[in-house]
Amino acid sequence: MVLEKNNYAEGMLKGRMAETLVEELLKKSGNVVYRFGYEAIVQNLVQLEKSFDRYSEVGERIRAIPDFIVIDKKGEPTFVEVKFRFKPELNGKEQKRELERLDRIHRFWNAKLIFVNCWEQPYFRIADPPYCDKNHNLVLRPLINEKSWQIDEKTYAECEALVHKYLTPTLVPKMNKK
Repeated sequence: MVLEKNNYAEGMLKGRMAETLVEELLKKSGNVVYRFGYEAIVQNLVQLEKSFDRYSEVGERIRAIPDFIVIDKKGEPTFVEVKFRFKPELNGKEQKRELERLDRIHRFWNAKLIFVNCWEQPYFRIADPPYCDKNHNLVLRPLINEKSWQIDEKTYAECEALVHKYLTPTLVPKMNKK
């Protein structure tokens, strides 16, 4: 058996799938969801590319823009960042860089984080700022328990099934063809 390495394009595709699942889950549960993230505005920034310093404070803030603004049934807005991960915890070798990203999201936007993982259920988990405990471990709870968004249980089950169907099989090693 050969386990193929993930490539950048595959990671981007899975990330977009995770974002779309979260967006649909929140919408079908009666919330209003607006796409907001870096990818949504980056086309406008291409014109500024030469004068735009992505490592300045403004650049860092723009790169940390959350994916969505979610307005709950009471009209309360929340910034939301969606992250796809194979496992629900932070990756050991990438942990320092990931903690820096999470810190920027917290400092600049104070967004909620939704982690979509395909390793174990619940596949959808949420973290509130500051996201981690004193040992730098994510403090996650099942998204279905987020009271402000009143997640529809049937829709949630459908989204979990889609993660299992489309994202989990990528973990199964491929057989060598003879």
